Amino acid sequence: MERAVRFIILSVVFYVSQINCQEAILHISNERTNREYCIVYNQSWTPVSQTFDKATQYPLVNMTSTVLCDTSGVIPAVVKGKALVVMRGDCDFSQKAQVAQSLGATTLLIASKTLLITPSANDSEYAKVTIPLALMRYRDFIEAQQVFSEGMQVKLYAPTYPKIDVSLVVMLLIAMVTVTLGGFWSGACERDRMNGDGDRGESKADPKELFLYSPLKVVIFVVLMCGMLVLMYYFYNVMVYFIIVIFCLASASALFSCIDAVMEILSCPSGSFSIKSCNFSVRSLILAAVCISIAVVWGVYRNEDRWIWILQDLLGVAFCLNFMRTVSLSNFKICVILLSLLLLYDVFFVFITPFFTKNGVSIMVQVALGPEASGEKLPVVMRVPRFSAWAQNLCGMQFSILGYGDIIIPGLLVAYCSRFDVWVNSSKKVYFISCCIAYLLGMIVTFAVMLLSGMGQPALLYLVPFTLITSAVVAGCRGEMRLFWAGTTYMVLDSSREPLLPEGRTDGYIGETC
Repeated sequence: MERAVRFIILSVVFYVSQINCQEAILHISNERTNREYCIVYNQSWTPVSQTFDKATQYPLVNMTSTVLCDTSGVIPAVVKGKALVVMRGDCDFSQKAQVAQSLGATTLLIASKTLLITPSANDSEYAKVTIPLALMRYRDFIEAQQVFSEGMQVKLYAPTYPKIDVSLVVMLLIAMVTVTLGGFWSGACERDRMNGDGDRGESKADPKELFLYSPLKVVIFVVLMCGMLVLMYYFYNVMVYFIIVIFCLASASALFSCIDAVMEILSCPSGSFSIKSCNFSVRSLILAAVCISIAVVWGVYRNEDRWIWILQDLLGVAFCLNFMRTVSLSNFKICVILLSLLLLYDVFFVFITPFFTKNGVSIMVQVALGPEASGEKLPVVMRVPRFSAWAQNLCGMQFSILGYGDIIIPGLLVAYCSRFDVWVNSSKKVYFISCCIAYLLGMIVTFAVMLLSGMGQPALLYLVPFTLITSAVVAGCRGEMRLFWAGTTYMVLDSSREPLLPEGRTDGYIGETC
């Protein structure tokens, strides 16, 4: 069951993209006061001014009693030279815009009672519309009516914000700290195992850990991940809630493991007691209650953007750390196979699948963003609000995001390098430090390409080559490639598993100083 949960979570942690929202601001004012509201527009139609000062002001006419699919019941003299607000529905956006345009209106606002989406049409329809068109929330218009009652003047503008944001630095820091701590934790656990088995000269695998040691099983694992992604593409509205529940359970357990490990280091008392011959730890019970409560609070308030991202990142960091500790790659050969296949997986579902989907959107991006009609998102990304995007926050917090997979997958290689340093008794932790530096450089290149191209990037496209090549070069320069490629000689406790190395191999050099 525990391995099934790990597989499900790992199958969805690679979905990372950058949302390119075409959002703008509706400035409503009269002689006494003013308000600003969120609107969503499409740049393919008439563009909106980027500054408030250059935006043209028009009187606003309330026509929410109609959907404006035709000109019946509308007096042109009433709307000519003015901005209109009508209701969404019954006909497409381009038809409404052309009707408003024929009546002499200067701007069309469409009030929506449902989720705001970017108004779109066929390519041939865009050229027929010459007035700005945007969607606004119906509740915002009702609020504006209560505030202004009459005499409303409107301006539409879409302020720009710098591409380089402090949130990218924070995201880079989160990723680096998580990968470094996860790798260090994995190496520390390996050292404890070897010290515990001291006299026997070889370490045993922890039965609670999952070891990937067979190339065939790695290939099957990636194929199953592809199937999982396709399944979520077609059944997103059902699968998203299943993933949310799994995430709550897995992240609460991971947070417990992380905090409990810190308490062990700090030698915090456990305060055990017994009930009917059953021993209980007060510390564990309190800690479990706290971790479960945090996961439940996130689950209940997961769509509250203003502050819930803090809990999601906390649970995400704990999940990634625990994953790197409990899932181990047995040798560099498995690392190369797994990371290479996942790189191909990432590139295929981001760049190739748009040629096969009806809407031209990649399966990866569609799953990551979720259907426009659904308010739910997969909880498999780190999120940090864009501090410079204050204007767009009227429509909702804007986030820089990074998928858990872009931390976990290279992190598994970092963890292997950390364990290998223990096996060869490398006091300077050469492999671990080199791989961490390679990960940092890969992340910097990823962000640089994202900023230059203006679109989200599959981070594994850069992280995998950086980390794999660096690790191989270090092993080659130190003359340890054969050992680095083959890994260790775990005595696998599960009798169904085969030995990681051929029988008869001696590994007396493990533990010697390099």
